[in-house]
Amino acid sequence: MINKAKARLKAGKAVVNGWLAIPSGFSAEVMAQSGWDSVTVDMQHGVQDYLSMVQCFHGMGAQPVTPLVRVPWNEPGIIGKVLDGGAWGVICPMVNNKAEAQRLVDACLYPPAGKRSNGPIRSGAYGESTSYQSIANDEVLVMPMIETQEAIDNIGAILDVPGISGIYIGPSDLGFSLGMVPKLDREEPRILEIYEMLLKETSKRGLFAGLHNGSAAYAARMIKMGFRFVTVGNDSSLMMKAAMATVQEIRATAGAVAAAG
Repeated sequence: MINKAKARLKAGKAVVNGWLAIPSGFSAEVMAQSGWDSVTVDMQHGVQDYLSMVQCFHGMGAQPVTPLVRVPWNEPGIIGKVLDGGAWGVICPMVNNKAEAQRLVDACLYPPAGKRSNGPIRSGAYGESTSYQSIANDEVLVMPMIETQEAIDNIGAILDVPGISGIYIGPSDLGFSLGMVPKLDREEPRILEIYEMLLKETSKRGLFAGLHNGSAAYAARMIKMGFRFVTVGNDSSLMMKAAMATVQEIRATAGAVAAAG
């Protein structure tokens, strides 16, 4: 079995990624039916834990989406555990230098490329006719998050660590670290210049850049700019936006009798 999201990236296509903050297998099942190329369980800022991650993977299992996880931190115990639990890739927050990038790779890959411990309790099923261990290092996506000035300053060293697949930019923390308001769809010239630099540095190494977005329009614009992995919001924000739009449409169309208050 291959990592379908990684195959798309190798072919130069964009991966449109869903994001799960809600700890529910049913929510994950609904999201997986929505056409995403991959779906990421957010264990950092989402309301997720390890068991809810497994439930989400169960919910997504019938659909052709690639299961990914954003881990809470760059710590080998949880990284190995989410991979053993069935994740095809790891997005890791706050990777700021070469040593931290190497720590991430070591946790994600089996020897001799890394130091991951053997025990793929769920992901072993992905091996099918061959062993999971023989394909894992080639198929797992290793994605450090670039979120600080330190990471920007060290981007070359981070990208040159063997085993790094690409990067994932967190616009809120990146802006926050530069003294700006934390938000997603950024228009500051300084941020856009940083995006251009990161795209250049990843492209010349044959790697990809990913970005978290607040709207579909901005995500599409970023794909045209060169990003090859884009996320829009998360399941809870998408649900809220759709619900609010529905309520507002009813009130606006029905008139005063349906008005709030």
